[in-house]
Amino acid sequence: MTRETQPRTPQGTAPDQVTIPDKLYFKIGEVCELTGIKQHVLRYWETEFPLLHPQRASSRQRLYRRSDVENILRIKRLLKEEGFTIGGAKKLLAREQRGEPEEVAVEAGELPSVATVMQGIRQELQELKRLLED
Repeated sequence: MTRETQPRTPQGTAPDQVTIPDKLYFKIGEVCELTGIKQHVLRYWETEFPLLHPQRASSRQRLYRRSDVENILRIKRLLKEEGFTIGGAKKLLAREQRGEPEEVAVEAGELPSVATVMQGIRQELQELKRLLED
């Protein structure tokens, strides 16, 4: 019985960015090609992020599931685009897995990401500039 394969887009990613083929397992090379992350970085992330745990084939080759690829893309976005540190991304992902709301982070005294802080500063400076020009 053949199954029609249609590519699906991971959650939290714009459709034009990455399309994950509809298959059960991906080898590490395929994941690297899909995500733009090098193999040694993926292996390191496996040691840092407990939610990344690829299965192993009898040949000991890593086999990533679709959820692993989606998590890798999420981690990449947190680290590269949103400015999180590895520690901050680990805390955020752990909180999400426990189902805690984002407000818990602020109440616990954790700092927002660098990108978020910089964006706020930029907006405030633009407002001040407009006020001074008037």
